[in-house]
Amino acid sequence: MIDPVFLDTPLYQCDALGRRLGCTVSIKLETANPVRCFKARGTELVAALLAGQGRTAVVCASAGNLGQALGWSGRRRGLDVTVVASHRAPAAKLDRIRALGVELELVDGDFEMARVRAASIAQQRGVRLVEDSLDLETCEGAATIGLELASAAPVFDAVLIALGGGAMATGVGHVLKTLAPDVEVICVQPAGAPAMTRSWHERRVVTTDSADTIADGVAGRYPIPEVLDDLLVVADDAVLVREESIVAGMRMLLESAGLVVEPSAALGVAAVLEDPDRFAGRHVATIICGGNVDLDAYHRWVRT
Repeated sequence: MIDPVFLDTPLYQCDALGRRLGCTVSIKLETANPVRCFKARGTELVAALLAGQGRTAVVCASAGNLGQALGWSGRRRGLDVTVVASHRAPAAKLDRIRALGVELELVDGDFEMARVRAASIAQQRGVRLVEDSLDLETCEGAATIGLELASAAPVFDAVLIALGGGAMATGVGHVLKTLAPDVEVICVQPAGAPAMTRSWHERRVVTTDSADTIADGVAGRYPIPEVLDDLLVVADDAVLVREESIVAGMRMLLESAGLVVEPSAALGVAAVLEDPDRFAGRHVATIICGGNVDLDAYHRWVRT
């Protein structure tokens, strides 16, 4: 069901990056596609299933990337797509959502407020609400990244996965624990948005009053209980990284790999930077999950 343009994304060893990090580093590049992120792997499944059921409309809350992906997948299958986002979301992401011809509604507050509004719209209009990470299709779509990683050689010692709502972590983690159980699955989240990581360590849902990070794509405050249950099964560890490490990771990916990435995509590199002894001499793969970044903000970050 997934358009081939989103599948079999580049996976390659980046020696320049590895030399700087003190380990062997392979990059799984999820930005070389029409929506510049991995999310369409899941929205392709959602949109195909809805179209097959004769449904005509769908709504989601988005920090930016899911909205673009659902807009791309839905419009190509004749679905009316509504995206609810915070007015605080990066302008570049909002502009790209609008460019897809979908209905975009902005709300005051953060992403959690957008989730509430999207649920209300779904109920009022009687349309499908797509909830990232909770809906199995979003996790299954992300899991195809895991299939591609598991089929690669040589086998990795660890895979570093950005942790937000949890779709990518649970999907990829499930596949790796099934097909490559010796690979360490390490989830990485900003210290400024630690809810899911704290929840994983305490084995219960832990919410936060606020989220303060440049990694807007993973800045949730209310973990979904069902997602945490899955994460507890497939993740070997969950770590937090500082903002300065995220920025350093973005700069390093530009300088060593020629990649312009959004902050969430640099979390894996940030984790290695903060704990080099843990990864020294090992072969790690990091998923570059998105490249939708406001260029003015990006230039400010990488030039400091």
